[in-house]
Amino acid sequence: MTDFKEVRTTEHEAGREQRAASFKATQLIWLLLGILEAMLALRFIFKLIGVNPANAFATLLYSVTGFFVGPFASLTGTPSAGRIVLEISTLIAMIVYLLIGWALERIVYLIFYRPRGPVSVKQTTIAEHTPQQTTEETRQTTDTEHKNT
Repeated sequence: MTDFKEVRTTEHEAGREQRAASFKATQLIWLLLGILEAMLALRFIFKLIGVNPANAFATLLYSVTGFFVGPFASLTGTPSAGRIVLEISTLIAMIVYLLIGWALERIVYLIFYRPRGPVSVKQTTIAEHTPQQTTEETRQTTDTEHKNT
């Protein structure tokens, strides 16, 4: 005699795909903001320790971040001693871009995020009891709906 039981469960939740897309969009915003902040921090450190501006990597970094620091360049003076520069405008740019990134992420979240709704669960139970000579099969399907908060 053989006993066999199989349960199959499927779930459907309205809005799951949209929540996943809005989550990915907010993660992309944080990723791009993190890359920008890291580049600006490197620029600040390179200027502070007096890195050789003729170096290829420093030149690349200064040219890419120059676009982002440009709007803030004339806000304050830049104290310097030799090649060592305290670039306060870079710190201001980092704070402003952090606030802009945070606000953009919140706007995307508020516009596109949908709260969890009811979850539809379908459960199919298949039970077989196989005696020596005969075969019986019983099928039972249960539909339930759960509300997640």
